[in-house]
Amino acid sequence: MLATFAFYPSVATVWTSLFSRGTRRNPSEFVGLENYARLFDDPTFREVAVNNILYAAVTIPISIVLALVMALWANSKIPARSFLRTAYFTPTVLPMIAAANLWLFFYTPGFGVLDQIGALFGAPSVNWLGQPETALWAVCAVTIWKEAGFFMIFYLAALQTIPEDLREAAEIEGASRWTYTRRVVLPLLAPTTLFVLVNAMINSVKLIDHLFILTKGGPSDSSKLILYYIWESAFAFFDAPSAAAMTVLVLIVLGAVAALQFRLLDRRTHYR
Repeated sequence: MLATFAFYPSVATVWTSLFSRGTRRNPSEFVGLENYARLFDDPTFREVAVNNILYAAVTIPISIVLALVMALWANSKIPARSFLRTAYFTPTVLPMIAAANLWLFFYTPGFGVLDQIGALFGAPSVNWLGQPETALWAVCAVTIWKEAGFFMIFYLAALQTIPEDLREAAEIEGASRWTYTRRVVLPLLAPTTLFVLVNAMINSVKLIDHLFILTKGGPSDSSKLILYYIWESAFAFFDAPSAAAMTVLVLIVLGAVAALQFRLLDRRTHYR
């Protein structure tokens, strides 16, 4: 299974990235690293890379912080706690296409939910997905809404493994709730945070479903992300070598960043 669906595709992708784009008249030829060099000269690729970095820088920390806050609240002794957990987790179980269509209705100029709410306060209509200034931010909002509830489940499970004796001991010592959370809870959640962080980083380069429905990478490539550009190059422009080269670069960057995260954060992680 691993050889068929992981090892062989990986080797085939690297091999394909070393050849030129072939046609019936001009078959592909070995060009070495020429595809990689051409990518760095491609202004669209540079714009897409910047978009993806900005997208990751916004969605990853906000999703993790929101997930932690929601988990702390859902784990506390409050009325209707089960309903609250269900409400937080509901966006996660929605199919990607369904969630994108839901937000498309929110963002639609004129009669969308956001414009209807804004009209109550006299705000003008905004084409959230049709302006380069707002399109990427609108996509970020959808991702945060979708992922925060998913990450919350991991934090909630981790919170329920923390012994109640620690909280009682902290109360006896006179520690406030904030001190207990900062000095006891957060360090014990460090392994979960590391796991969530790595998954959030991987997810930040996996978004493609939402873009098909919301923006298709537009306007003017302002919301185009790397996986959508890879798909576009391979299946819309039929340039498999360039798509393979981008895929290899993404895998190298993801591997390097994940290794750096484990190397730096693993030292601060308290395992039990």
